[in-house]
Amino acid sequence: MLSRIACVLVTFCLLLACPTDSYADSYADFLFAIRFNDAETVKNFLQQGIDVNSVEGERGETILMIALREKAMRVVDVLLHSPDIRVAARAKNGDTALMIASFLGNATAVSQLIDAGAEVNQPGWTALHYAAASGNAEVVAILLEHYAYIDAESPNKTTPLMMAARYGRAAAFQLLLDEGADPDLKNDKGMTALDFAIELERRDLIDILNARKTRSSSN
Repeated sequence: MLSRIACVLVTFCLLLACPTDSYADSYADFLFAIRFNDAETVKNFLQQGIDVNSVEGERGETILMIALREKAMRVVDVLLHSPDIRVAARAKNGDTALMIASFLGNATAVSQLIDAGAEVNQPGWTALHYAAASGNAEVVAILLEHYAYIDAESPNKTTPLMMAARYGRAAAFQLLLDEGADPDLKNDKGMTALDFAIELERRDLIDILNARKTRSSSN
């Protein structure tokens, strides 16, 4: 009797294991399709019930974030057209899909994400900080057109202008200044955008700031 029960339990466990293994294989194929920008296969998997907001990897990134990192724009388009997509989802470090697209300088994705409802402004680090750090002036302009707060402060009071200075991004730096960024703000270490430019020995950024001060004093 006991042996018969044991056999039944073993059989039951095997039946449970098969779908799990099958799902794992399917999910691996799904991720493979994302990385190779295979939009049709991704669409088929979603129709079969794979969660469009699935989270993958140690960083806790969504499949939308993975598609952005892989520059799989056909897949990004499929995901953004899914009615259940959560564009505001965050990875473990707090990054959103919009922040990742901004850092990657992907202007097309940034526009698509905003159209899909991604929040441009949020407490702490913002997409504009990331765009300024990467130096893509087109992305900076798109974010500002959608009312990104130009002097947004990170948790340590770093502004987008400071990020542009810190990473030596002259085009983004100039654009932020032209659009009204305050160069006199300080982070929690007392550093301004000029201090970052001096620290990096970026003569071009220093000249931009000095020229601005000269114009201001003459008006």
